[in-house]
Amino acid sequence: MGACEFKKPYMHKLDEFLCSQRKSGETFYPQARNIFKAFKLTRLEDVKVVILGQDPYHSAGQATGLAFAVPKGTKLPPSLGNIYQEIAANCGAPPTTGSDLTSWAKQGVLLLNCFLTVRAGEPKSHRENGWWARFTDQALELVSYQRPDVVFCLWGREAQRRKRLLVDSRRNRILTAGHPSPQSAKGFFGCGHFSEVNRLLKARGHKPIRW
Repeated sequence: MGACEFKKPYMHKLDEFLCSQRKSGETFYPQARNIFKAFKLTRLEDVKVVILGQDPYHSAGQATGLAFAVPKGTKLPPSLGNIYQEIAANCGAPPTTGSDLTSWAKQGVLLLNCFLTVRAGEPKSHRENGWWARFTDQALELVSYQRPDVVFCLWGREAQRRKRLLVDSRRNRILTAGHPSPQSAKGFFGCGHFSEVNRLLKARGHKPIRW
């Protein structure tokens, strides 16, 4: 994201909101230094794939700033466990990455949540003000406009609502499936997105992702 986006009035309101949460003793995740980690690890000019999640894990010690990732050594949450299961079935081998998914990010996979913070123990709790949705909408539009040949993986209803932002489907590819959480994993298993992503990347002269 460009620096000018952070100077817009709605981002100042978002910052004030998070500061007020902190001052009132509310705990939210991820830690402040990791809120924009996805953008730090995967620069715009390096983006080849976007995997869009919903909001961060709301339990202590899980959210890292990368969608679906947890710190190394942490027990796999169900969503990530299902992702690993699909990779093994789809690609014929278990994933080679660690649970923090840093290796994906460094290969050009933007692991972006629709909402970048969440109150401890309260899923969806930072959606109501609309500021995070506006910010991530801008990020998706920017990638769609400025990066050709990007593959967007939209898992679940929340992610698929953003399909309207990906205006240039001639330049980008959009793959949809159910969310990998246990409640909707039936629509995720068998999607074949991991092999399809690599097929599309190789067809356009890009290196495949080492899942």
